[in-house]
Amino acid sequence: MTEALFHKTSSDCSRVVTLNYSTSFSSAIRLLHADLRGPIFNIYGFVRLADEIVDTFHGHDKQELLTRFRAETRDAIRRGISLNPILNAFQKTVNEYGVDQELIEAFFRSMESDLTEQSYDRQGYEEYIYGSAEVVGLMCLYVFCEGDRVQYERLCAPARALGAAFQKVNFLRDIQADFNSLSRMYFPGCNFHNFTATDKAQIEADIEADFRAAYAGILGLPLKARFGVYVAYKYYYSLFRKIKETAPAHILQKRIRIPNYHKAYIVFRALVKNRLRLIG
Repeated sequence: MTEALFHKTSSDCSRVVTLNYSTSFSSAIRLLHADLRGPIFNIYGFVRLADEIVDTFHGHDKQELLTRFRAETRDAIRRGISLNPILNAFQKTVNEYGVDQELIEAFFRSMESDLTEQSYDRQGYEEYIYGSAEVVGLMCLYVFCEGDRVQYERLCAPARALGAAFQKVNFLRDIQADFNSLSRMYFPGCNFHNFTATDKAQIEADIEADFRAAYAGILGLPLKARFGVYVAYKYYYSLFRKIKETAPAHILQKRIRIPNYHKAYIVFRALVKNRLRLIG
C-alpha cells in the first residue's frame, strides 16, 4: 500500500460529498478536463463541510465545531496530511496548486459571521460575498490556470464576479429558508416582511452586472476549464432568469428550481455551441 491510495480515497470522499449535495455542480465538474475534476471536487467538499456546520448542525456547538475545523484545516495544510479525508483532499489541492491561504482565512471569516449576524449593511454584505463565494471562485481559478500566474491575475476579477453571481442567486432562491430557518436576511436594506418589487429589481440588476463581468472571463479560461464553467454559468443564469420572472411574493413562499429536463437541455445546447466553436 502507498500514501497515494489514501489521497485517492480522500478525493473520492470529496466527490461523493459533491454528488450528494449538488447535482448541478457535479454535472458541471464532470464536463471539465479529467485533470481538473478531482481538485475541484476537493474544493467543493471542503466548502460543503463548513456550510453544513453553520447551516445544519443545530443540535451541536457550531462555534466550537467551526473553530476546530478551521484549526484542523490550517494544520492539514501545514503538515500535508490529515486523517479527515475531506481535509486531506483539500490540503493536497491547496499545496499542489499553491492556493493563497488568505483566501481560506477569508472564507472562514464569512462562515463565522453566519453564526452571529442576521442582517448586513452594504460593507458587511460585500465582505460576506467575498469570503463565502468570490474566494471559492479564486481557489478554483488556481486549479484552472495550473500555475500560470499571469493568466490567474488576468482572470481574477471575472472569477470573483462569477462567484458573487452564484451566491446572490442562491440568496434570492433561498430567501424564505434563510429567514424562516436561520433568521437571516443577507440583502442590505431589505425586509423579509416587506420585500418589494423595487428591492428585487435592484438585486437583480446587481446580479446581472456580475454575470456580464463573469462571461468575458469564461471566454478567456483555459480550454480544459472553459466548457464546464460555461455550463455552470448557464445553469445559474437560467435559474436567475426564472427568478426574475417570479413575483416577489412567490419568491417568499417557495424555492425556485430548474427541472432536470431543462438542465439536460442546457448541456445539449452548450455541447452544440462548443462543437460549432461558438464558445470562445
